[in-house]
Amino acid sequence: MTERFIVLNQIRTPDGTVLRSLHRHDYRTYVDANGKEYMVDGGTEYLRRNIHEDAPFEEISIYMDDTHEVIRQNLHWGTYGKNGDQPKRYVPLCNLSNDHIRAILDTQQQVQGQLRITFELELSGRENGTYPNIEDTL
Repeated sequence: MTERFIVLNQIRTPDGTVLRSLHRHDYRTYVDANGKEYMVDGGTEYLRRNIHEDAPFEEISIYMDDTHEVIRQNLHWGTYGKNGDQPKRYVPLCNLSNDHIRAILDTQQQVQGQLRITFELELSGRENGTYPNIEDTL
């Protein structure tokens, strides 16, 4: 069985609330309208959940084998802003500027394999007009 690479780790609880874990050990919980507590953990490293057989959640995680259109909206990159002086926030790939994506590819050695290809596909799609170019607003 081939391992699926996680882009976004998330579930939808019975009352419609979406719980996301953006990075490893990003443990998130929520008490649903039904009174049951739901949790997600693991970010892009692993999926961890709790199970309520009488009130199941909906699995809505995104994987690298989804379409690029889906991936670009759901792959989040942690950033401290253009000058590195802002609180860390997670921004979808589709909202990163071309310059930011190029800087990631040039400086972040951990961006390899399928992840690197995804960033490169985003730039290529912007260059050929498939996706809009984004101004550097971070």
